[in-house]
Amino acid sequence: MAQISRRRGLMAAALTGVLATSLAACGGDDSGGGGGGGGSDEPIVIGTSLPLTGEFSQPGQAAEQGYKVWQEMVNDEGGLLGREIELVVKDDASNQNTIVSDYNALISQDKVDLLLGTFSSLLNLPASAVAERNQMVYVEPAGGSPDMFNRGFEFLFFAQQATADKQGKVFAEWVAGLPDGEKPATAAYPTLDDPFAAPNVAGIREILEGAGVETVYEETYAIDTKNFDTIVSAMKNADPDLVVHGAQFEDGIGMTRAMLKAGFTPDMFFQTNAPSFGGQFTEGIGEENTEGIFYAVSHSVDAETPGNAEFVAKYAEMFGEGEVPEDAADAFAAAEVLQAAVEAVGGIDDQQALADWLHENEVETILGPLSWDETGAPQGEFLIGQWQDGAPEIVLPEEAATAEVERDWMPGGAG
Repeated sequence: MAQISRRRGLMAAALTGVLATSLAACGGDDSGGGGGGGGSDEPIVIGTSLPLTGEFSQPGQAAEQGYKVWQEMVNDEGGLLGREIELVVKDDASNQNTIVSDYNALISQDKVDLLLGTFSSLLNLPASAVAERNQMVYVEPAGGSPDMFNRGFEFLFFAQQATADKQGKVFAEWVAGLPDGEKPATAAYPTLDDPFAAPNVAGIREILEGAGVETVYEETYAIDTKNFDTIVSAMKNADPDLVVHGAQFEDGIGMTRAMLKAGFTPDMFFQTNAPSFGGQFTEGIGEENTEGIFYAVSHSVDAETPGNAEFVAKYAEMFGEGEVPEDAADAFAAAEVLQAAVEAVGGIDDQQALADWLHENEVETILGPLSWDETGAPQGEFLIGQWQDGAPEIVLPEEAATAEVERDWMPGGAG
């Protein structure tokens, strides 16, 4: 509990600092937005700060790739409103204080015309507060904590299908609906102390407990945890049928390795984030150990959504063949959302008009159609992925599935 309180204190302090620093940055001017109206031949400058180094560097670098793919595709087609897109990307080093400084600098010093969001709720919480104070639309590619959307913001939009507390809903409802004898009787819930991971796990747990699945273990661990042996030992003693692990990337790999080392392989295993990292995930735990692992995911390379095939092809052209990171697709979709608003309004100067349009309209993206409530929270459902035969598949919902569901986690491979 001390670690949870410490993290919440850090977020509260960061948000308090945002308001004070933002006031100084904008000099009390609520007009919002950078320069650059319609009819100009100058580039449209879009600013973002991403965790290119530090704890969240893997998804941060993938997000940068997604933004760059979008930039090149739009510029190849003549630009946005006939103007070339220029990206200004800063590195916040996965640090809350740095990201506040970065977004203030993007607005007051770099004079960017538009903003795009960063990775993770931890960083988007303070960054979006800077944007809101300056009345600039802020479309975030990854930051689904419910805490993002209870602050009365007008300019914040999340470019995925659901907030974190609902991202495992489709999986949890599938488990809850299994017949007796197949439905797990018990479950364990270890989770990173993180504003994305914790509500994700809590949402799944609520549904499963309502369906009679008994909780036999729960633990929240600090972000700097490297050794998971004690947690795994306690879980193994509790002997759950299902483990639901709230993770980012590095702790997801670390926890899975510790489970394998201890010979603790529950029948079913659901993990947030880490399994969506494709080749990095298989390298981290061994391809043979991925078989049957479930995860929630926003994007599928096989989805027949508008522009998806072109995005996948362009990504391969720019960054090589292999798995397309989910975070790259999410960033691309965030940029698509911003683009749709700009094209619909016909300009970039009226940020309020951009926000109003997004609140009132649905946008077609490579993730599928996205729409938002008055808080900027999306109104859809996530896909559920599962590793099968060394490759990620979509298994739920049925209408989007690329493979049938395998019930069990089978480390060592299906054979």
